[in-house]
Amino acid sequence: MIRNGHGTAEGAGRLDPAGRSAVRVWCDGCYDMVHYGHSNQLRQARAMGDYLIVGVHTDEEIAKHKGPPVFTQEERYKMVQAIKWVDEVVPAAPYVTTLETLDKYNCDFCVHGNDITLTVDGRDTYEEVKQAGRYRECKRTQGVSTTDLVGRMLLVTKAHHSSQELSSEYREYADSFGKCPGGRNPWTGVSQFLQTSQKIIQFASGKEPQPGETVIYVAGAFDLFHIGHVDFLEKVHRLADRPYVIAGLHFDQEVNRYKGKNYPIMNLHERTLSVLACRYVSEVVIGAPYAVTAELLGHFKVDLVCHGKTEIVPDRDGSDPYQEPKRRGIFRQIDSGSNLTTDLIVQRIIKNRLEYEARNQKKEAKELAFLEAMRQQEAHPFGEDE
Repeated sequence: MIRNGHGTAEGAGRLDPAGRSAVRVWCDGCYDMVHYGHSNQLRQARAMGDYLIVGVHTDEEIAKHKGPPVFTQEERYKMVQAIKWVDEVVPAAPYVTTLETLDKYNCDFCVHGNDITLTVDGRDTYEEVKQAGRYRECKRTQGVSTTDLVGRMLLVTKAHHSSQELSSEYREYADSFGKCPGGRNPWTGVSQFLQTSQKIIQFASGKEPQPGETVIYVAGAFDLFHIGHVDFLEKVHRLADRPYVIAGLHFDQEVNRYKGKNYPIMNLHERTLSVLACRYVSEVVIGAPYAVTAELLGHFKVDLVCHGKTEIVPDRDGSDPYQEPKRRGIFRQIDSGSNLTTDLIVQRIIKNRLEYEARNQKKEAKELAFLEAMRQQEAHPFGEDE
């Protein structure tokens, strides 16, 4: 649900089954280039309460404090709404989190990752709610950041694919991007993502198709999971009264065969979490075969197979990967209504490359200055004259 910031909030004043008041949690942020790190933060925040409200900043506010975002505010609102742990989205949330905002939306506390967010003048945006004891922290997801994803797009290297060695060029990037004179920032820097079974379990629904549900199968790269994918999956989800949507994700090498360049930008493990976080998806096939075979259709008891309006590249032997569902009459082509593709996102980034790198260095300089001030305060809690 996206609301305009007026009227009583859904979930406000409700009691849970045990008769106690529902715990309402607030998160806020830019949510630009949403990735599984953002989703994991929202998952953790939702687990701390019963109802999660997410405030998303406007383009104007982000430009003022950080630099221009890659995605428009409308795209970012819709992207956050598609994350399954989010109960409500508040557009145009203020950049600095205040007690007034928490009270306005009847929230008990706000949650943020264990990194810092600073205003244009270098102040902690959560200072007020921290002092009031209405702040909780969750663990930041290691191995993913917008900085890293942008770097992968700009470097045209395949080092990020699973089973690939890191190239010396990528290592150099990972070591240097966003590094400022005077130190390495623990938040803006690049680290390696390590997939675990626990992480998949945390993101997965764990539910199997129930009698009466329509099993719908879709397949693709779902790379840099974006609003075009969300629009497509939402349309697919609406095709049945009780849909059970299974997304088949192709191996990195398969995606690279039909997409070329250094695609996919996100490796299979990362793409798995991104798609599992979407509220319209029930299950993910990790490393699905390119051709939708009779065996696959039988295994998952598929009722319907859908594909978007993007080109269907033939299989290695020149055959149509959807020939079996077409033969059975269960293939549907869906127009998502969105023209956004992974290619277009990469073009947006490359176009603004210099601006983005300058923004990142400025952001890290502010964070390092803040860290240094914190260290000084810890070293001299009562001032220099002591």
